[in-house]
Amino acid sequence: MLMQGFAGLMWILYLAMLGFAVVAFVMAALFRDDAYRAASKNNKGFWLIILGVAVAVNLLVPMLFLQLAGLVASIVFFVDVRPALRQVSGGGGRGRGGSSSDGPYGPWNGGR
Repeated sequence: MLMQGFAGLMWILYLAMLGFAVVAFVMAALFRDDAYRAASKNNKGFWLIILGVAVAVNLLVPMLFLQLAGLVASIVFFVDVRPALRQVSGGGGRGRGGSSSDGPYGPWNGGR
């Protein structure tokens, strides 16, 4: 019974890593190539290859080490590359185009 629970947990982790890699790949494909250059990140082809390999490894190779490497690549894309791409593409912030002093309920006016 314990092994069935462990196998179920591993299956959930596998699906989560696969889903994370697929979402990162799709998001990388949606940004324009010149945004990668403007953000001083590697080019779009590089990220599509890295994240595509991560998706392929999750689908085809049942080796946890390679799957974890793909997970790291996806995390790097989400934490480092995607915010920089959103900033240079004009999609930074919350998408409303507010200033840096805006809070969650509107602009901060300094207590006036």
